[in-house]
Amino acid sequence: MINKAILQHFEHKHHEHFTEEEIYDAYKIFFGTLVSESRLKIINLLRHGRKNVSEISKELKADQTSISHDLARLKKCGFVDVEINGKFRYYKLNEETIKPLIELIDKHMSQYCIHILKN
Repeated sequence: MINKAILQHFEHKHHEHFTEEEIYDAYKIFFGTLVSESRLKIINLLRHGRKNVSEISKELKADQTSISHDLARLKKCGFVDVEINGKFRYYKLNEETIKPLIELIDKHMSQYCIHILKN
């Protein structure tokens, strides 16, 4: 069962009612965003500073179309923010929520998950 405070927060912020099922759908979208290895690589790359699509593509040795699709998903879910500078769009990690979350995930993985790779 979803924490009632979460439901109340969503409803207050969006001024509409969400069912528990809809909230779970939002969780699936959020965690589904982290399932993609290419999106995880982009997130880790952006931990070191903002980059445009060409820079990300070059560093990850991936085509720009795939990178653009991944960035659109990351942006839609609030993982990255976009800054426009002239004709370039620069992507950076959401400093308020995602950066601390990724650091917490790193801590958890180092304590509980990384050893699984050796089994």
